[in-house]
Amino acid sequence: MTPQLDFCTVSDSYRWLEDPDSEETKAFVDAQNEIAIPYLEKCKNRQDLQKRLKELWNYPKYSCPFRRGHRYFYYLNTGLQNQSVLYVQESMNAEAEVFLDANTLSHDGTVSLRGTAFSEDGRYFAYGLSESGSDWVKIKFMDVENRKELPDTLHYVKFSSMAWTHDNKGLFYNRYPKLDNKGDGTETDSNVNQQLYYHRIGTEQEADPLCMEWPSEPKWMTGAEVSHCGRYVVVTVRRGCDPVNMLYYTDLQGLTDGITGMLPLVTVVDNFDAEYEYITNEGTVCTFKTNLKSPNYKLINIDFNNLGMDNWVDLIPEHSNDVLEWATCVNGNVLVLCYIEDVKNAVYLHDLETGKQLKKLPLDVGAVTGYSGKKDHNEMFYYFTSFLTPGTIFHYDFSETNPVPKVFREIETQGFDAHQYETKQVFFPSKDGTKIPMFIVHRKGIVLDGSHPVLMYGYGGFNIALLPYFSVSRIVFMQNLSGVFALVNLRGGGEYGETWHQGGMLGNKQNVFDDFHAAAEHLVEQKYTTPSRLTIMGGSNGGLLVGACANQRPELYGVVIAQVGVMDMLRFHKFTIGHAWTSDFGSSEIEEQFKWQIKYSPLHNIAVPKDGIQYPAMLLLSGDHDDRVVPLHSLKYIAEVQKVVGKVPKQTNPLLIRVDTKSGHGGGKPTAKTIEEMAEIYAFISENLQLQWHE
Repeated sequence: MTPQLDFCTVSDSYRWLEDPDSEETKAFVDAQNEIAIPYLEKCKNRQDLQKRLKELWNYPKYSCPFRRGHRYFYYLNTGLQNQSVLYVQESMNAEAEVFLDANTLSHDGTVSLRGTAFSEDGRYFAYGLSESGSDWVKIKFMDVENRKELPDTLHYVKFSSMAWTHDNKGLFYNRYPKLDNKGDGTETDSNVNQQLYYHRIGTEQEADPLCMEWPSEPKWMTGAEVSHCGRYVVVTVRRGCDPVNMLYYTDLQGLTDGITGMLPLVTVVDNFDAEYEYITNEGTVCTFKTNLKSPNYKLINIDFNNLGMDNWVDLIPEHSNDVLEWATCVNGNVLVLCYIEDVKNAVYLHDLETGKQLKKLPLDVGAVTGYSGKKDHNEMFYYFTSFLTPGTIFHYDFSETNPVPKVFREIETQGFDAHQYETKQVFFPSKDGTKIPMFIVHRKGIVLDGSHPVLMYGYGGFNIALLPYFSVSRIVFMQNLSGVFALVNLRGGGEYGETWHQGGMLGNKQNVFDDFHAAAEHLVEQKYTTPSRLTIMGGSNGGLLVGACANQRPELYGVVIAQVGVMDMLRFHKFTIGHAWTSDFGSSEIEEQFKWQIKYSPLHNIAVPKDGIQYPAMLLLSGDHDDRVVPLHSLKYIAEVQKVVGKVPKQTNPLLIRVDTKSGHGGGKPTAKTIEEMAEIYAFISENLQLQWHE
């Protein structure tokens, strides 16, 4: 019998808030909103912010066109539509028509597309629908030719593959066992026992054959991708969010009776030693992106007829400094490689056979946030953006004699002159001497006298890199509130590969907070601002970041905005998909990891500051349908902050939470809700920093 571990006694006064359906929890949420909503409505600059955000948001937002079959598709939001609309063109020069308008699926825009996939011949379209921002999706199907909705509907789907077989008969997808609860995104039950199924068009979901499951490992998750040639289904298995996976394949040519049940998997890697991502293949030779002994990633070739690791070949070796972010194949034999070079994207073309570099594409300082192109197409599109550029879509036609990227579409917003602003990248030392990069964006010509309101944003986790990107709300902050925006590239992210990630995960998590504190100190030392005029903001893992930083250094920050934050580090793994995060955070059920977590867990480190210091003004935000980071995190944290700090006479800064309805973790949020939320956030910042509005 395994002995019960008792590392120490931990108070959990608000455990009852973990039940979202209890009358007590509902009453608590209502009571908090009855305080927060009137406060936010009365903030001095609220109406000006709402009006200005709506004005600046109202510009056409296009995606890269992408080709499926002979048709071209693209997404467009004309400005203030709640959801982007999918358009279709019979050719590049044909008139565009509405193909699917998600705005017609709900009266308030809270039904959104979440994952789409066209069959190889372009005849069928599969699309996932999410309600109220939940991660649960319902997969529907459409006949592309006549745009007729098909009766096929797939339920219980979450974190799913959508991979069509090249016979165009059906697709692989992921689902969970039939739910006993609501399954609407307001429940907190752990998501376990994900399974891989195959659905044939024209059949009932109950008839779908089960293709893969791991009953002895209920937390494992399976992904499926059909190779470019259509012969193989490549299967990856993950046990969390760490960039490692097992790798298998099935030769579909060998299934003489078709896909009828469990896939006969051939093992390529079964030990979680690295991450393997399928890129393309030539016959049996498959190209994978991997971090195997290469923390900055490389491309390797694996011959499925000769699987021994000794036979693997490095196609494009790891770069010594730059991180290979993604790779794909276009025009038959051209590899497109996108690197992160000091937190900025660079795109290169390479030869698939030899790996030789062919060309570097011209790019300004910024990020490539969209791409389309396939191996059997002779063209590609890519989308470039930056802090001051809404977006430029480039087209590259390989059929031309001397192809060069050409501007296909320039995204423009009215009422903002980018030439009046500038972006700087600085590097500063963290507590342990590590150099940390940070972007600083502001109006040209400001005087560094410590007077400026600064909004500092960070994430620092899960190997995710924060690159330059355009944000309407931050433009308004700089333009109308005379603000300075700072983006800090903290350890724990993926800006400098897996080494950077590991420097801020598990037992190294405190490095992330130290990096953020050091960024704040740098901005103060360089006289951009003072602590009382410094706002910190983060979402999800970034919510954990700002919650922990507020606890550790309350004197260093004036305002804290925590969106859908992970605040209870001892129990996060017990709810929905939280168990997957133990790869980054560890688990409180393991003594050593418990000792890491208890030191920084936002919920468990709230204390009244000494020497007359008070907590910064604090606004937490959550959504009632957030089934990624369930609302209980924010509810428990704000309850504890109010109990411990809120009753102290010196605490005059507000400590508030705003819980939105029909809202999730952020994905698919309607434009109207997004603008309202941003207006509330910046009104709160403006009110507590006493900022003046400037037209």
